[in-house]
Amino acid sequence: MGAEREARACAAFYGALGIAEPVLSCLRCLRQFAGSTAKRCKDKHLEEALLVSQALSEGLQALGEAEARPLLRCILAFQMEATGSSSSFQKLEQIVTQLAVGKEALLAQEVGVLLAGLAPQGEVLSPGDLQSVCMFMEESRLGRQHWQQNLAPLLQRLATTLRWVLDSHPAPSSTWGYLAVKACLQLFQVLPKDVAPLVWSAAGKSEALQSLLGLLLEVAWGKALNKDTRLLAGTALSMLVNTAPQPECGASAVLALFQLPDQGIGELKFGELAVEAPTVLEPDGLEKLVLTRGLLTCCKMDILSCRLESFAHTACLLLDVIFPAVCALAKEQDCHYYCFQACTLWLQRLRESLPAIWHLKGSRILAWDAKLLQQLTQLVWDNAETPVEGVSEFIHSSFRLLLEIYHLECQRFQDQERLLYQQMLQRVVSMPWQIKARYVPLCAIVPYVGSQQVLDAYPDLPQHLLSCLSTNHLCPAATEVYKALVRQQCTEQQDGQQGTEAALAEWWALRWLPLLSQALCSPLPILQSNATNHLLTWTLRQLPAAQAPLAAQFSGQDMASLRAWILLLKAQKSVVGTLLLQGKTLERLSCCLGAHEEGIRLAALGLLCCSPSTNQPLSGTEVQLLQEFLPLNLNCDSSSFRQLLQAAVRKALVRLRDSSLAQLRGKVPQSTEQGEGAGQLAQAVGFVEWLLQLSIASLSPGSNYQRKKTALLLLAAVLETCTDTWSPNRKKGQPPRTMATLLSYARQNGCWDFFSQPNLLALLSCLQDSTNEIRDLASELLIHYFPATFPEPIALALFQLAQEALGSPRVQEAEAGAVLMKTILQKSDSGTMKSLALEAEAAPTLPNRGLCFAQHLLHMLQAQYAAACRDLLQAAATAPMHGAIAALRRCLLQVPEVAASMQAAESAQSWQELLTCLVTTARDITSFLLGALQSQQGPGANEQAAAPSFADMGNAIGSLIMLGKGQGQQEEEDSVLLSEEHSLILTCCWVSVKEIGLLLGGLAELLLAPAMPAGSGPLLPLPTLQTAARVFQEILLRCRHWGAVEGCSMGFTKFCTALLNHPDTELQAIPQTMLEQGLEALSGPRSSSITRRAAGFPMLFLCIVSGEAPAQTRPLLTRCVQTLLALATTALPQDWDQTLDLPQVCAFHVLQTLVRGAGLGGALLRHTTPMVALALQGLGSPCWAMRNAAIQLFSALTSRLLGQQRSRGEGCLAEGVSLQAFLGQHPQLGAVLLGELEAAAGPVPGAPRLRPALHAILTLLAQLQPGIESPSSPSARFLGPLLGLAGSPIYAVRAMAAKVLVPVVPPPRRRGLLLQLARQLPATPGRVRSHNAVHGRLLQMRALLAAAPGTSGLSAEALHPVALQLEARGWLLTPAQRCPLVRATFLQVLALLPTSFSPGFTQSICDAVSAELGSLLPGGRPGCAELQVGLAILHQTMACFMCSEAAQLADSERIGAVCSLLRQPNPDVQLAILSWVITGEGGTCEELEKALGLTLLESLGSVLQERRDKEFLRLYLEALLHLYRDPLSWSQEASHKLQGSSAACLEMLLHMVEAECPGPDLLFQALCAASLLLAHRFEDKDGTLVERWCTVLEECSRSASYEVLRLAAARSLQTAGADVVQRSLRAASASLVPVALRLINVGIHLLQDEEREVRHEASGFASLLRQDPSKPLRESDIFVQDNVGLLGLLQLLLAEFGEHPETFNLLLQHLPVLELRGIVEELEANKAASLYKEDEPNVFAEPAILARQLLPVLLQLLQKARAGSPLHASALRWLAAAGPGVLRDLRYCKHRWSQEAAARWGMKALGCAKLHTAVAMLLARARLAARALQVLGESATAMLELGYGAQELEQELELVQRLLAQHGLAPVLSQGDILGELGPPSGVA
Repeated sequence: MGAEREARACAAFYGALGIAEPVLSCLRCLRQFAGSTAKRCKDKHLEEALLVSQALSEGLQALGEAEARPLLRCILAFQMEATGSSSSFQKLEQIVTQLAVGKEALLAQEVGVLLAGLAPQGEVLSPGDLQSVCMFMEESRLGRQHWQQNLAPLLQRLATTLRWVLDSHPAPSSTWGYLAVKACLQLFQVLPKDVAPLVWSAAGKSEALQSLLGLLLEVAWGKALNKDTRLLAGTALSMLVNTAPQPECGASAVLALFQLPDQGIGELKFGELAVEAPTVLEPDGLEKLVLTRGLLTCCKMDILSCRLESFAHTACLLLDVIFPAVCALAKEQDCHYYCFQACTLWLQRLRESLPAIWHLKGSRILAWDAKLLQQLTQLVWDNAETPVEGVSEFIHSSFRLLLEIYHLECQRFQDQERLLYQQMLQRVVSMPWQIKARYVPLCAIVPYVGSQQVLDAYPDLPQHLLSCLSTNHLCPAATEVYKALVRQQCTEQQDGQQGTEAALAEWWALRWLPLLSQALCSPLPILQSNATNHLLTWTLRQLPAAQAPLAAQFSGQDMASLRAWILLLKAQKSVVGTLLLQGKTLERLSCCLGAHEEGIRLAALGLLCCSPSTNQPLSGTEVQLLQEFLPLNLNCDSSSFRQLLQAAVRKALVRLRDSSLAQLRGKVPQSTEQGEGAGQLAQAVGFVEWLLQLSIASLSPGSNYQRKKTALLLLAAVLETCTDTWSPNRKKGQPPRTMATLLSYARQNGCWDFFSQPNLLALLSCLQDSTNEIRDLASELLIHYFPATFPEPIALALFQLAQEALGSPRVQEAEAGAVLMKTILQKSDSGTMKSLALEAEAAPTLPNRGLCFAQHLLHMLQAQYAAACRDLLQAAATAPMHGAIAALRRCLLQVPEVAASMQAAESAQSWQELLTCLVTTARDITSFLLGALQSQQGPGANEQAAAPSFADMGNAIGSLIMLGKGQGQQEEEDSVLLSEEHSLILTCCWVSVKEIGLLLGGLAELLLAPAMPAGSGPLLPLPTLQTAARVFQEILLRCRHWGAVEGCSMGFTKFCTALLNHPDTELQAIPQTMLEQGLEALSGPRSSSITRRAAGFPMLFLCIVSGEAPAQTRPLLTRCVQTLLALATTALPQDWDQTLDLPQVCAFHVLQTLVRGAGLGGALLRHTTPMVALALQGLGSPCWAMRNAAIQLFSALTSRLLGQQRSRGEGCLAEGVSLQAFLGQHPQLGAVLLGELEAAAGPVPGAPRLRPALHAILTLLAQLQPGIESPSSPSARFLGPLLGLAGSPIYAVRAMAAKVLVPVVPPPRRRGLLLQLARQLPATPGRVRSHNAVHGRLLQMRALLAAAPGTSGLSAEALHPVALQLEARGWLLTPAQRCPLVRATFLQVLALLPTSFSPGFTQSICDAVSAELGSLLPGGRPGCAELQVGLAILHQTMACFMCSEAAQLADSERIGAVCSLLRQPNPDVQLAILSWVITGEGGTCEELEKALGLTLLESLGSVLQERRDKEFLRLYLEALLHLYRDPLSWSQEASHKLQGSSAACLEMLLHMVEAECPGPDLLFQALCAASLLLAHRFEDKDGTLVERWCTVLEECSRSASYEVLRLAAARSLQTAGADVVQRSLRAASASLVPVALRLINVGIHLLQDEEREVRHEASGFASLLRQDPSKPLRESDIFVQDNVGLLGLLQLLLAEFGEHPETFNLLLQHLPVLELRGIVEELEANKAASLYKEDEPNVFAEPAILARQLLPVLLQLLQKARAGSPLHASALRWLAAAGPGVLRDLRYCKHRWSQEAAARWGMKALGCAKLHTAVAMLLARARLAARALQVLGESATAMLELGYGAQELEQELELVQRLLAQHGLAPVLSQGDILGELGPPSGVA
């Protein structure tokens, strides 16, 4: 606090002087700077101080040195404390320099005094001192001057410090050594002329510098464990080399450094300095990387390129010393990032030094036959696929630099051939598209060979770029290729004088318009997004004229064109700035805003909200569209949609705010008139107010999770944008300085009362929500934006509610109580604490509210623990401990004020006592709970080494239950389900244990952080930490509940991280000791199982080793893995107990856990080879547990080595590394895998044929990608063993070996291998030696031919020789081949070569297939009399082949043959054809689909009657529905096929749905099929069938029905429901009106279904009803969003069915009467909560919201109730039945909420969803009743004898609503109006 002391002295000194005011102002800014924690705040205060200092400078110049000295000294003190921030230091340097104008000598004197006092002579510099040395040397001119004058003592102190650091080994995370080396580096860099004589002159030789050089060498050689420190030491040595007076001297020193690792112990001659070579016990090889990287980073170019005299040939450092080191480093497995960085740096230095090297060498260095060029290209290609993060950037730079250097050389030496370009282009084209490494060199090569040559050599590039855009990790590379090619094309066209903008756009469209069009029209969201963000916007910026062809391309009316059009419009607006929304554009935009597809709606919303300029106001049209859009999109169930919605609305709010501020400042566009500007301002304020009220009204507990989450996000956007709350931790989005002006304007107009009572109550209701997301977000908004304290009554009620919630056994309610406690703590002050009576409860010495709260919660926890000790069952039901523990965790760890209180010296002792007591209590609770599950009571019970079994826990809990109920030991009936008592105890135990782990880990992370001051001692002393460690150990060893283990593991990882990175060695030893104890327990004998019975045991090891600093060498991890490997390879005992886990098995499981650990990925790579070898060895163990553990370990290793499969199709990776790259990264692993394959393919005589590890190896290799062709590729050695596996007796091995051929064989070599395999097939039946071998070779051929398109690149001509060989072996398809599997596989191979065969052979294939399948027909000649294994597969394969041929050729004969097969009774063939139809493998052939559809319709009646098989019937109906998925595909011929049987079929299908129970899946197909038939044969006489069908839909649409049945109902509505409703509108079909109303009601129900797919299908029904009934329905018609569809149905009811009496009654069904009195009485009773509460059947439905949407419709219906009409009678009947109850409930509400007693349970009522829904229903029914009384008149009122009129009811309603609004149970009237906008607009659509 030296700066603060100087500031006080300075203020006192200048108090009486004339410049006191500016000085005090400057000091105030500096104090605020020092007291701030956020960088933005610090910068802000320093800017203010700089402005003040500029004004102060003139006054200070008039004073003498004595008067100026205190201020300069004060600012220097602040500067000394700011050495941790370069920007702050520089700003203070400006201030002090400004103030010292004319007094530079005085300032230099003060700086010298300040720096001289850093450390006395010979003492060690602290980290802070070293930081000051570095900063003053780097940023201060006077500082450099001081160190220049005091160089010798500085060198001596640096040497002393570095020696001490290396000898004392501070904490691994300590920066002490790093700062010492950094100081040396900056010293050599800043003062080279002063350092040079000390190194290179014999007369000036410095012993201190010589000692420092030796120490730097020790650091580089590994005496410092920190990798960053070692790398920095290499840079410092290089900077010392730069001080050489002649380049030859520096080069000699560098050469000596490089020779040092090879020479070993000896003397190093560095100029005139001589030091002993560093002695490191175990050099790790990193020293060469340290030297190489350091030299390449900063060594002078003349030193790197000067001639080395000691070499026989012309040599220099860069080519002959450093490059070999770079090549060696590239082969290292460790530090791959830095190694390849060195490669890139070497190329950069080579590029810079080319002229000097050409002069030195006298010739080219990269000639085509030069060894250097070969080495360089090999080096770059070998590392091109490295998966290490960050290396890809180096790869790109390396290719670019290499080609640039080669280009410069070719120019210099006039080489026109330039063969490197062609070779690189050919290599790129030959690689599979999935390899990212192909696109990086492609970008680099485009400028040198031209775009046309690239596209000619690579014709598949556009299609491959599309594939890359749909794969996230390939997208950036593909984008760069596209940009490079387009830039190059533009350059080429401009050079050719064809560079007009229109011509360039036309040229672009020829090449790239299809690519962009296909991407933007694609249904894949990832492809749309990437194409828009990375290609479209960039293209429009580069070529604005490209907009015209794009717009013409997307002018269609289908969904894909609309999607692409809106994306184009959005991109165009981001480029141009403004778009005119009118006419057809506005119409299409409105259509997009209401579309069902989320991507289209979001793009349209983004178009409305975004603008390149933030002060561009929203137009009236944009505001209107937003107000229509937002209420309909609040309940979207997509998390990403909600986030993107918030981001878009935030942009709109920023535009509104900034444009309004510009209006208020008078800065408006010239075209804006004064009246228009005022209107825009009022519009902006009004929209924000509307959005605020909409958000608040949507936070009712009656709303679903989706609506509340969206509303909170929108509210957060409003508060973040439109308040003046400063957020120090946020880099962007701070409120403007003039925000107060806009707030004042809005509030003068009665708007923007953000922190009103209704808003506060709405957020408080969210704190009681059952989900963490709602609670936490609401709490964050309350804490961050609302006033500092809650009103006292609210705080008291909240505290009471929190107390009750913490005692709930339900986890969600207890967590809500914890959030409430944390919120109350942060929104309270001393007055609140007195009101809560916590200060009186706490000790009188507790100085702040954080301590009071913590003490209160601790007392509560101790009381609950005591209650649990007395009766655990009763405590678990009424006072479980997990709520109090969670509250303690949140209040101690998540409240910044509490953390600040812990750092305060005056409260340290109190905190230490409380925390010690807390840890002790946690230990006692853990021991008690875990002991209770082992039938042990009390903390003193003996602890078992392992968790109890399920049976033991069941017995223990049973005893506790009987003890709690007061029963003796008695037999109970066995039950499959756990009783609630069991669940209560288990929940109490597991959740409490989990919370304890999270609490203790968080405390260690917070209190052991380096930022915590030492104060009066550690807040967590060593004994307390040891107690916490024992708690963790006990939980992980004795707990078997994975949720508890996982939560505890999170805390334990934080605990170990904090300890292992702490400077105290005693604390570091705690996790080290635990690791040794765990390893000892693992390998020792035991009497019970550990791994299977305690899921936490492996996690113990993972948490400890994860705590090691990533930058260190991880000795604990190495020790752990090596011990586990040794244990796992120990021989099994002769007689092991199968019921116990062997130590070897435990070791396997622990290794698997380590491999799966997310934080150890890179660190474990060095151990993968021995672990893979161990797993393969374990697969052959005779012990089942060993084999099981080994396969799990191997699976984990596969995921770690290859990454998670991110493609959707199983076994079809769309990405990954090639086999060559994989073997290059893991050469030793490749040898292990190859050895196993060779042993399996060519077994030693007498050895077993079966290799248990074989299939695992093949599975691993099959997930790799094909590589490039290279003679020296290590993957070539795998080919022989794989081909040998074709004859394996195991089918799975043959199949997997065939898959592995794809990555092993490069595409160019596949043709030759296919020809070789074809020749090996037997030409005649007599030459078959092994059917397995024949089958295996065919599988291999099939795999190679079926490789992804574009990968193999094999044309029909290239495959013709293969086809000839297969034609000669055509007998394999005939019955002469006795194995059906061989015949089936041979046919599959033939199907992959359809265009390569001769016509005769093609016909023979068809004849053979027809003959075989013809034998199955009735009367056919059997092909084989005996039953053969695999015959069904052969028939299915042949049937699919015939279907594919028919689809491809569209031949009527073949189509007829397929239909004949479908009619014949063979189930295998029928199922094959039906499956083929459903999967759509053959694409779309209209002729075949039509014929198959007619065939299915023709046989439908007989199939339904026979009912031979449920699965067959399901497939049959599914295929039928698939063929008629398009409504236009139904033809007159189809109706003719069903003539006479359609009614019977429909009857059977309806009967199946009504009366039978064949299963949900078959019911789904049956109902959809019935709807299809009904839609196409519906006549007036079918009224009975329609009613039955409607009844079935009503039954299936209920919330309690299966999801698949609700989906079937929604799809049936879409299929036939719209037609029924449209028919009912005709006068001739008036009898259908009741059915139509019922169908619309089903649609209303399904549009609120909790499943998105059901709502989507139901929205299709609503969409069809929005169309013109006279037009045919089209598949391409755009479906509307769910809520838009719902409003459409309500508008349809109002417009077309408003006069029908059933309409009113139908809508009233959605306004049920809820028992309000019973709900209130239940709240008042405050009964103990049960553990579980009944789930709602539909959690998505919102009755309260629906009531508000229905109310305007019902009110408009009443307007149509003319006297004497049926509607008038319906209204009278309803009013007579409901009127008395409405008034009674209103008066009850007024009575209940007028009493003060309501405050006791009012806060609980605030969060009760049932009560809010009941109130919403009551208010809606009351408003409806009031309107009914108005419409029906006084006569009706008198007739009903209600006792009140419309006016009295309205007055009562308004009074009650205001009263309920005060308690947060109803919206205020303005919000009610807002919510009224959710309904349909008034009037008829």
